[in-house]
Amino acid sequence: MRIALATCRSLPDWEVDDAPFEAALADRGIEIFKPAWDDAGFDWSNLTACLIRTTWDYAARRDEFVAWAGRVGAATTLFNPPHVVRWNTDKRYLRDIERAGVPTIPTIWLERDRRYDVGALIAENGWNRAFIKPVVGASASGTLRFECDSAGIATSQAHLDSILSRCDAMLQPYYSSVESEGETSVVFIDGAISHCVRKVPVPGDYRVQDDFGAHDEPASLGSNDLKAAQLAMSAVGEPPLYGRVDFLRDAEGGLRMNELELVEPSLFFRHAPAAAEKLAAGLIRRVMDAQRITRAAEST
Repeated sequence: MRIALATCRSLPDWEVDDAPFEAALADRGIEIFKPAWDDAGFDWSNLTACLIRTTWDYAARRDEFVAWAGRVGAATTLFNPPHVVRWNTDKRYLRDIERAGVPTIPTIWLERDRRYDVGALIAENGWNRAFIKPVVGASASGTLRFECDSAGIATSQAHLDSILSRCDAMLQPYYSSVESEGETSVVFIDGAISHCVRKVPVPGDYRVQDDFGAHDEPASLGSNDLKAAQLAMSAVGEPPLYGRVDFLRDAEGGLRMNELELVEPSLFFRHAPAAAEKLAAGLIRRVMDAQRITRAAEST
């Protein structure tokens, strides 16, 4: 088997979390390639399969990335598949998740090229602190945490107007629990819960990514919270090969889903090396299943 782990041209040197997964593939005799997703010279059709892993620069070129996923999915087996990439790279997927009954963060959806009065929206909802982010973005890019006072409203209005000149946006209450408790992630491998991780920002910050100095550690969740994660993943339809559900805790102490990451999530193998073995085994099984289906179709 020839497997590509799609990445980006500007991957930071410190990113080595997939090393156990790469080792698990190598131990199974898999030939591994690590091309940038936008490498025009790479032949994606000469692969057994492709996994999207560290394509962390896609957000600025989301339409191009979705088109690339469609081409690669037509040339080989892509994980996760093109329709999932299209759906999950626009945060409006959260509407589908909410309709499925998963507790999510209350959100006001704001449309591109329209003018909204942030102060009026905040007053209507009675929020003391709020949060703005674009519907297309990664690693906290374009986000703003602000106090709902005159200075905060002025800053947020300018920020929102800038975002809406490019894309739709989201306005939410700000959950200050992220500053102390962080964000809890539930990792799924081959359709089943594998492990949980807690990501904690540096003091005073809300950004839980490594890029901003945050740290992470193993975590555990109660059965009800795990059921909520499973419900969120079931909204996708067919269980994806890999994925991650991120939660924040609200003022009442309940967990609310913040993101469902199905394209290029960090899977935190450093906290669960056995998960890398599970992903390698699940990948091989799914590839072989796809090959059997193709052979059966060709024989009829």
